[in-house]
Amino acid sequence: MLNEMKRPFQYKKNRTLNEKVKVKTQTKQKAKTRNYKQTLKRIWQFLSYNKGLLYLVLLMVLISSFLGLLGPFLVGMAIDKYIVTKSSDGFITLLFVLAGIYAAYSLSLWFQNYWMIGIAQNTVFEMRTKLFKHLHKLPIPFFDKRQHGELMSRITNDIENVSSTLNSSVIQIFSSILTLIGTVSVMLWLSPLLTLLTLTIVPLMYLGMKWITKRTGVLFKEQQRNLGELNGFIEETISGQRIIKTFSQERMVSDEFIEKAERLRGAGYWAQTYSGFIPKLMNFLNNLSFAIIAGIGGILALKGLISIGAIVIFTEYARQFTRPLNDLANQFNTLLSAIAGAERVFEILDEEDELENESGLRDISNVRGEVEFRDVSFSYEEEGNTVRNINLHVFPGETAAFVGPTGAGKTTMINLLSRFYEVDSGSILIDGHPISEIKKENLRKHMGYVLQDSFLFQGTVMENIRYGRLEATDEEVVKAAKMANAHSFIMKLPNQYNTLLNQDGNGISQGQKQLLSIARAFLANPLILILDEATSSIDTITELKIQDALLELMKGRTSFVIAHRLNTIQNADRIFVLHEGELIEEGTHESLLKQKGFYYHLHGQTGEKANV
Repeated sequence: MLNEMKRPFQYKKNRTLNEKVKVKTQTKQKAKTRNYKQTLKRIWQFLSYNKGLLYLVLLMVLISSFLGLLGPFLVGMAIDKYIVTKSSDGFITLLFVLAGIYAAYSLSLWFQNYWMIGIAQNTVFEMRTKLFKHLHKLPIPFFDKRQHGELMSRITNDIENVSSTLNSSVIQIFSSILTLIGTVSVMLWLSPLLTLLTLTIVPLMYLGMKWITKRTGVLFKEQQRNLGELNGFIEETISGQRIIKTFSQERMVSDEFIEKAERLRGAGYWAQTYSGFIPKLMNFLNNLSFAIIAGIGGILALKGLISIGAIVIFTEYARQFTRPLNDLANQFNTLLSAIAGAERVFEILDEEDELENESGLRDISNVRGEVEFRDVSFSYEEEGNTVRNINLHVFPGETAAFVGPTGAGKTTMINLLSRFYEVDSGSILIDGHPISEIKKENLRKHMGYVLQDSFLFQGTVMENIRYGRLEATDEEVVKAAKMANAHSFIMKLPNQYNTLLNQDGNGISQGQKQLLSIARAFLANPLILILDEATSSIDTITELKIQDALLELMKGRTSFVIAHRLNTIQNADRIFVLHEGELIEEGTHESLLKQKGFYYHLHGQTGEKANV
């Protein structure tokens, strides 16, 4: 138990020198680039969607602040007018007035909290919706460089952090500022001397807050980052459970989880520890202020320079003076945490979407399907090309196949044609139009995909097939399933086309998942068809069953096929052989065999079912 208690302290103590230097460097960089005002301004832009309600909230805050100041003032007057003078004339009336004031005060608090909850929920709804929509506009390379779980954390945890802060902090901050202004004004009117003495705690408060927030700001940012990394790791391990169990790596995964969770716990521990100093500091300053006012005020009262009622009013106002400062100090740490989450959200929103600069691009129609690569080179990294100087020409209605060893650049060619990635040099043309001049959404509408990794969404079988063309009727969906040879197994499912599936395709095999993907492509009825290992997850018998359907689908369409098994592309009009990113051979199956080159050796080494 003692060791468990020591762990948070060991987190800080056991950092290596390099980690400390790294954190210090990152802290300096963040201090230069972070702009709290800009982040708050952007949060305000989302808040402004509910201006009407927000103005009502501010009105209620103004009323509650006024009533909160009026109550103690009337209590002080009652002491001087009725208690000190021992007069009861009008005392009962004053009590009813006070009761009415505090009832109205409570009611105004209820309204401002009720309305603020609606504002907060509407704000985070707009923020979350905008972020989610923006994610779908970002290019594929963006997702290649980030963990999916970490992105999920920004949509959920970071925005929820903003939500909780809006619910609790916005009203508190406005109320504290108004109360502070009103309190100081009345205190100055009652006794400038006591007000000056009360304000002596402000420099102490400023120095203490500066020391604390200098540390908590960085720690809250680190906490959010560690939380995102942990979520990414959890999402990754849950998705890869089969591989983890296959290789018996449960202990390694658990150890890595503990390491990441320990970093999160450490950052969270120190963030909360430092921020926990704030209420302790404020309580000390509250007591110090009360002691100063009580002592000096008592002396002034004995000398007849101030009334007892004024001292009561002043002590209550002094408490109200320190309370807003205390609330502001507490909310400041909450605000820092929310800003850290908001910055992570705005960081994604600031990413340039792939459709942003397409105003000058064109739509194409009546596509024939002629595709040409001219001196195309591309690399995923800055150094070393993945494909180099590719030149090829595919005519409308032809079936072109890409073969070659793993890593030769086959899938890269498809990614470039679809503009998932942009070429480094050269150009790709469709019907003589450079695809860089065509809007991506319009370009992809003319393409249908059956990819190596079949993907199903949460929904019914019918809905997953209809994803290829949302306006398709049920009859068209069934027809597409029959063409893909998927109808027979679908009819054996518990609820047939209404069977609910998840991403893992519960209850169906990998081959059946691929058949649904092929049915989706049938339904889309594209002009350009892309089959990237479309039959890789299907057994030989099933593959033979759908060959006729695939041939029927490819009729009259320009088709690009990537396959490891050579028997699936022997009927292609032209076969392009790639090796180490270069196009080294081109021709039909028979002509390539006659050349006795690279393709011939691939075919000869492993026969018809060569795995290349």
